[in-house]
Amino acid sequence: MTVGIVGLGLIGGSLAKAFKFNSDYTVLACDRDEVSYKRAVLVNAVDGKLCDENIADCDFVFLCLYPTATVEYMKKNAHLISRETVVIDCCGVKGSVCPELFSLSDKFGFKYIGGHPMAGRQFSGFRYATEDMFSGACMILVPREGEEIAFLEKVKKCLMKAGFSHITVTTAERHDEIIAYTSQLAHVVSNAYVKSPRAEVHKGFSAGSYRDLTRVAKLSETMWTELFMHNRENLTAEIDCIIKSLTEYRDALCDGDEEKLCALLREGRELKERIDEEWKELE
Repeated sequence: MTVGIVGLGLIGGSLAKAFKFNSDYTVLACDRDEVSYKRAVLVNAVDGKLCDENIADCDFVFLCLYPTATVEYMKKNAHLISRETVVIDCCGVKGSVCPELFSLSDKFGFKYIGGHPMAGRQFSGFRYATEDMFSGACMILVPREGEEIAFLEKVKKCLMKAGFSHITVTTAERHDEIIAYTSQLAHVVSNAYVKSPRAEVHKGFSAGSYRDLTRVAKLSETMWTELFMHNRENLTAEIDCIIKSLTEYRDALCDGDEEKLCALLREGRELKERIDEEWKELE
C-alpha cells in the first residue's frame, strides 16, 4: 500500500509518521517548504518525494493543506491521479472544499472523500508532528451521497493504520455547523480571553482552568483566519449565542441578582452533566 501526503505540517507530518512507523505502508510526501521535507527524510518519516511521476502509484493521497490551497492543488493536479486512487482532504471546513473536489472526482475519475482528523496541538509545523497524534482519535468523513459501504470500509481500514479508532460520517453542511461550535468558537474564545490586562499578571494566581481555557490561544492566525472566513455564517451564529449567554451572567451580576446567577450556573452544570451521561451511555 502506498500513501501520498501533500503538505508536511502538523497534520501531514503526523500522518506520515503514523503510517511509516505503525504500518508497512510506503509513504511519499511533498511540501512547498523543502526544509520540512528534508526533516521528514532525516527522521525516516517518508520513503520518497511525491511528484507528478509517482502520484498515480498511490493507493491513497491525503491533502493536508489550507482549504483554498487544497482546491488549487487539485485543480492543477487532478489529471495526474489514477482512477484507482482515493483522495482524502484533511481541511477543517468542508462546505467550500467537498463540492469542488467531488466535481473534480467526477471529471477525472478518481475516488474522493472529505476528511477532518479530530486531533491536533496548539503548535504548527512538522517539528511538532508525532506518530501517535491520531491514536484513539476520531476521523470525520464526508462521502458523496449514496457512497458504497465497501468503499467506506476501505477508507476506514487505511485510517485505522494511522491510529484512528472512531469514524463519524456526515454531510459537509452538518460538519461545518457543528465544528463552528466544537472547535472554531473555542479558538475564538481562548484567543479573546487572553486579551484581558490580567493575563499579563496571572502567574501565581492561575491553575488548571486557566491553562485549559488559554491553550489554543496560541493558534496559527493565518490558518484560522481562513477557516473562520470559510465558515463565517456558522461561526457568527455561535458567537452571537455565547454573547447572549454571557450577557445574562453579566446582567445578573450587575443587578445583584443572586437567585438568577445561581440559576444560570445550575443550568450550565446540569446541562453538562446530562450531556456527559448521554455520551457515556453511547460509548
